Amino acid sequence: MKTGKRVLNILFAASVGLAAVPWAMADPEISSFAFVQQDGSLKVAGYLIHLYGIYIPPTEQACYTFIRPVPCGTRTALALDFKISGDFVHCIPRATNPDGSITASCRSGNEDLSAWMLQRGWAVTLPDAPVEYVTMERIAQSRDWYLGNPHRCHPA
Repeated sequence: MKTGKRVLNILFAASVGLAAVPWAMADPEISSFAFVQQDGSLKVAGYLIHLYGIYIPPTEQACYTFIRPVPCGTRTALALDFKISGDFVHCIPRATNPDGSITASCRSGNEDLSAWMLQRGWAVTLPDAPVEYVTMERIAQSRDWYLGNPHRCHPA
């Protein structure tokens, strides 16, 4: 009798754990319109998502006056928002953070958003980032497209 109860407890705990991570039972992809937050994270389908493998340092505030209504925010958040430009974002969750947010690999169109941010110098790699991300960061730095450059030019 104790073994049967133990099995039921294990099954119940497993089902509760899976309910806490909805993509574990269904489609692993989170897809929807993305709303870029001031820190460069994304709000996608109600989830707060941080891009995998990168850190987006805080930058100064700016406004894009060539768009109406005029959006204002950090330069990095504006650059990411401009890249996404209303497209659906598709994210594959990689980890759940202690605060409940998700770290995910995200794409807009056919482009990896972490790679895009690194190639243009808007982000730096984290220690667990893939080697190709580290390479992209170094190339951007060699072209003076990195965040610390006061004369930063935006690549096309």
